[in-house]
Order: sequence, then structure tokens, then C-alpha cells
Amino acid sequence: MTLPGHDDPCAALRVPQGQPFAVAQMGQSLDGFIATRTGASHYVTGQESLVHLHRMRALLDGVVVGWRTALADDPQLTVGLVEGEDPARVIVDLDERLRPDLRCFRPGARVLHVVGDDRPNRQPLASHVERILVPRRDGRVEPAVLLQTLREHALARLLIEGGGALVSACVQASVLDRLHIVVAPLLIGEGRPGVQVTPVDELSDALRPSAVIHQLGPDVLFDLDPVS
Repeated sequence: MTLPGHDDPCAALRVPQGQPFAVAQMGQSLDGFIATRTGASHYVTGQESLVHLHRMRALLDGVVVGWRTALADDPQLTVGLVEGEDPARVIVDLDERLRPDLRCFRPGARVLHVVGDDRPNRQPLASHVERILVPRRDGRVEPAVLLQTLREHALARLLIEGGGALVSACVQASVLDRLHIVVAPLLIGEGRPGVQVTPVDELSDALRPSAVIHQLGPDVLFDLDPVS
């Protein structure tokens, strides 16, 4: 199921090399959770949605995850289900909580470890890992600063893959060109929420981005223009 003329859910992601572009992706249940209350998230969405995620990775320069996602899911951040090159892996870990044996830090594709600029004297986790310093604001990195820093390191086209806090911060900061939310026919009941934004009292004040809808097996993809 798609809107006429929009049969490729990755069409908007095909931007020229070097052109700044950011898309975030989130897979969630019908009741709005990306994981159970214990953190289980493999897999909320189905196989077709996983293939779509790998296609997104293959089209872009880098894939960005926060430290909680890296620790909980131990993702490889590769494109094993489609043809194409693995993107650079960017792990946001301001307080350097992560272990070097996680799969996202393995040699292969380029690896960038983003840490707070108040920790300048630590050594990289491994010789192939680039240690990138970013400033904090209220204990966190500002999404615009993060994206600009990565562009200065030759990563212009970026996929923000998780977790919920990082994607929500990017939505709230209006730094995204596209937002892909995949909804699975699944009810979790309680768990880790998906995208969260500042609450509104009136529906007229709510964000209501334009959307193109695609069917991914049993799942539904909302391809959103977050600035519309």
C-alpha cells in the first residue's frame, strides 16, 4: 500500500554524495513501544522492515546510535540483507560507558566513537576507532552540533537509528529531512516508548507532518516530512 507515484520507500533518501541529509528510523508496536520493559526489542518489526532498514543503511554515509541502543541490542549496523557497502558506524557515548568488544566497534567499516569534550585525555577503544569530541549542553549533545560535527568528518548523509531518546531529540530539534516510523501489528502493553515530543494541550498545536504510507509485509511504514 503506497500513495500513487511513491512506490519506493527509499526514494527520498537517494540524495547526491556530499549533500547534507538526515533521516531517522524507528520501529514500534501499535501501542507505541520500541521494546519491552526489560529492553527486549528483537524484533518488534518483521523481516520486510529489517530489509528496508538495511537498504537505508546502504544508501547513506553513516548510521548513528546512542550508547543505550549499542549496549542493549549489540547491533552490527551492517547491510547484510541487501547489496551495498556498510555505512560508517557512529556511536554516541558521551560518558564512555561502552565495552570495546561490542559488535559495533569491530573492524570493517569506519567506526566513530562520539564522546564528551570534557574527556579529552582518554585513549580510543581500538586503533581503528576514531574518537570524536563534542560539547555537552545540560549533559547531552545537541543534535545540530552532532550532525555538523559528523559532516566535518565527511559523513554528510546520516541515518539516526536509535534509540528513542536520540531520535526524539532530533525530531524536537528539527534537524531531520525525513522520519521513518514503522508500526508493527503488535501490542506490548508497557515498555520503552518511541518518539516523544513536547506535549501540547490543543490538537491544533500538534506536529502533523505530511506522510507517504508503505506496506512492509504486515508492518506499515510512515515516511514523514518532519518539517512540513
